[in-house]
Amino acid sequence: MPHALNAPQREAVRYLDGPLLVLAGAGSGKTRVITQKIAYLIEECKIAPSHIAAITFTNKAAKEMAERVGKLIKGHSTEGLIVSTFHALGAKILRQEARHLHLKPSFSILDASDTAQLFQEMLKDADKARVRMIQNRISLWKNALVGPDEAARIAADDLEAGAAKIYAEYERTLSAYQAVDFDDLIRLPVNLFEERDDIAGRWRSRLWHLLVDECQDTNRCQYRLMQLLTGPRAAFTAVGDDDQSIYAWRGADIENLRALRSDYPNLKVITLEQNYRSVQRILKAANALIANNPKLFEKKLWSEHGHGEMIRVTACRDGEHEAEWVIARLQAHKFENRTKFSDYAILYRGNFQAKAFEKQLRAHKIPYVLSGGQSFFDRGEIKDITSYLRLLANQDDDPAFIRAITTPKRGIGGTTLEALGQAAGRRHLSLFAAAFAAGVENEVKPAALAAVREFCQFINRMEARARKEPAGQVLEDLLRAIGYEAWLFESAEPREAEGKWSNVRDFVQWLSSKGVEENKNLIELSQTVALITMLDKNENDQDAVQLATLHAAKGLEFPHVFLVGIEEGVLPHRESVEVGRVEEERRLMYVGITRAQRSLNVTYCERRKQGKAIVAREPSRFIVEMGEDIKRSGRDQAPAVTKDEGRAKLAAFRALLAPKA
Repeated sequence: MPHALNAPQREAVRYLDGPLLVLAGAGSGKTRVITQKIAYLIEECKIAPSHIAAITFTNKAAKEMAERVGKLIKGHSTEGLIVSTFHALGAKILRQEARHLHLKPSFSILDASDTAQLFQEMLKDADKARVRMIQNRISLWKNALVGPDEAARIAADDLEAGAAKIYAEYERTLSAYQAVDFDDLIRLPVNLFEERDDIAGRWRSRLWHLLVDECQDTNRCQYRLMQLLTGPRAAFTAVGDDDQSIYAWRGADIENLRALRSDYPNLKVITLEQNYRSVQRILKAANALIANNPKLFEKKLWSEHGHGEMIRVTACRDGEHEAEWVIARLQAHKFENRTKFSDYAILYRGNFQAKAFEKQLRAHKIPYVLSGGQSFFDRGEIKDITSYLRLLANQDDDPAFIRAITTPKRGIGGTTLEALGQAAGRRHLSLFAAAFAAGVENEVKPAALAAVREFCQFINRMEARARKEPAGQVLEDLLRAIGYEAWLFESAEPREAEGKWSNVRDFVQWLSSKGVEENKNLIELSQTVALITMLDKNENDQDAVQLATLHAAKGLEFPHVFLVGIEEGVLPHRESVEVGRVEEERRLMYVGITRAQRSLNVTYCERRKQGKAIVAREPSRFIVEMGEDIKRSGRDQAPAVTKDEGRAKLAAFRALLAPKA
């Protein structure tokens, strides 16, 4: 065991006498504790890797954790070790127990845009805002383990009563498609384990120790899965921080941390307070701010990184002036300190704030990366190809069938699909199965039916190959057979088509490599795709300023941080204030402050454009709550706060304009 661990970290790694909560403050080395504990269980305790599972919230975190464990235990195999997201673990359980839930193992996993389409079809006359509201309500019910019948019983108003009816219809539709949504990946294993203790017991005997990262972000359903997987032995290590619970809006329940104490009276709590990220001044401001929230557990961050430079709070005239000041300050600071662009982050409450900063960064030719942009897998061309993969794995997947059969266009239109849909509905069959049903030729025009059957036979041929041939080869042949590249260039401008085809090539290359690495065929890989929201490309490798919302920045750290738009109505958000959620907004500010390692700048506007009106703004209450050890500047001192900064800024501009050697 390396000596780099401090005393509380070492205690957390070695504690195995019962359930453990590691209360890990921001930057206190929680990932190190989890990875070292996995290594300790394998090397010192001689527990087989296949009996250990570590659960994270993102694919990126799971990948990094698995890599770190691999480096720690070079002399041992990690084969069988589960390091995954809750959803990936849920999918693994569902695949193996599918028959107990009347699912076939090759069920489809629908993503948010697939399910949005289903809701849109069920709510034909509703506007998008209402559809989103109902979709969100049903998702929250699922996360809270509330089924359609109970939802109807507890509906608080007409909107919820309507949503409960849609919920029941939605569940029937998913069942017909042999599909599940993301919430089902956790909810269905929980339901199964609660109904069948023998199946739950089988999984408990497989998993001797469970490690759960970011426990404060679990929803009711995830917490229950953790309980059912660990059972009476309660051999788990939960790692979390009540001060960083910022996802209540998507179902996360901070009460789960409190529930640990009541559900497990012998719970051991170890607090990690030494911060390895930030200077003391930043931690002092963070501690002062969060002290205004009622505490589940007492904790105070400290660091050995020295006092650090003064935190600067600057009042700006308006949003445009704020962007100008931040970019000027960033350039001057970079020039003075010989830093990289990737050392800087501009963090804000909402995506709407990014535009002014993007404009200034582009004007000064400063590279930047925008977090929370469109996911690679949400791109139209990638969804086109994944619809074929889903159909190869599950012919009952009607949404995939409709997208695949109409992309590229092959003379099968809405009229044909409507007739086929009616025939399928009468027979309680999927569209694919209905194409071959007896008597269907009397309901769908012969030429159209022949085209549909030809497509289905092509899918059958590709499916047979996909089960036994290398994934990359089958995918290449599929693309050639459907003429996807030619269709792209026929249906889009050359430049756009080139970009889309390049994305498809990236996707094929990635999937081919994954097939070889994991020894999986295309059918097996098709479900993996549904669980991944981004390609394994790390955007942070670029030397670029990071623009991100505070929610997207959680888990990241940067030497120099600008927290912008810190005003009443923005942070805390007006709606949060109205519904009494200021504590969560304060935790969001705390997350923002604790992203900074060396320097922190906070800005707010005296007025801001809102629609066509100019509205006066007030500095956020959180600024005062950060304490007195901050330097406040009025806008008369911005953007050039000192002569030195003015000179540095001028020199920076000259350097930018100087011809390259």
